[in-house]
Amino acid sequence: MAFASMIRRSASAVVPLAIRVIGGHRYHHHCSALFSAVNHSNLSRQLSRASFPSILHYSSTSKRPSSDETLLRVIKSEIKCAEESDDHGQDEEVPDGFPFKIKDNPGEQTISLTREYQGETINVEVQMPDLVAGEDDDDIADADAEKSNQSSVPLIVRVSKSRGPCLEFTCTAFPDEISIDSLSVKDPESSEDQIAYEGPDFSDLDENLQRAFHKYLEVRGIKPNTTNFLHEYMINKDSREYLMWLKNLEKFVEA
Repeated sequence: MAFASMIRRSASAVVPLAIRVIGGHRYHHHCSALFSAVNHSNLSRQLSRASFPSILHYSSTSKRPSSDETLLRVIKSEIKCAEESDDHGQDEEVPDGFPFKIKDNPGEQTISLTREYQGETINVEVQMPDLVAGEDDDDIADADAEKSNQSSVPLIVRVSKSRGPCLEFTCTAFPDEISIDSLSVKDPESSEDQIAYEGPDFSDLDENLQRAFHKYLEVRGIKPNTTNFLHEYMINKDSREYLMWLKNLEKFVEA
């Protein structure tokens, strides 16, 4: 018992001495390295904690630029306005006696009309209407000025037979009136490099000849009650195509 107690006291006295004798300069060196390693480990953990939320924040906000979000909100708002407009969703009822077959392909800017008449084929290309807002009849001075302040629909009318050339009329349909702008004779077999004589301006033709050609088109279905319907039809088509265009934009920006 006394011997064991002496050994424990001797050991407790030797250890501090050994640390002092063996340590000295080296003790300070190893402790500095240990503290440095511990501090480095703590710093690494702190940096990891600090940077990890930043990485998450970056990944969650880098999906779409704010400018794209703004653009998308504006597009969605415009789509809503287009869907709530008076022109949206209107069904065009083809009037009784309408002589043409209508071909309307979504996404195209024109529609085509076809019919057969006494061995002839009549094709009509109907383009988007030229809309005029804010019409004021008090400011109209003459007939030309009146037309320039009216909405209109451009038409290209082609009358062909089984063989030979065809007649091509460029027309402008105003409310209750059709204006022939030009008339040319087209040869479908002629080369594109050949420049054909287009004829004089239609307005320079003799008035009797002008009236006869207007009658010529009328009996083939190009008359005011036809073009008035086409005017409304193309306004509604313009509304549909615009809405489709907006939705295609929305899909692209969202992708």
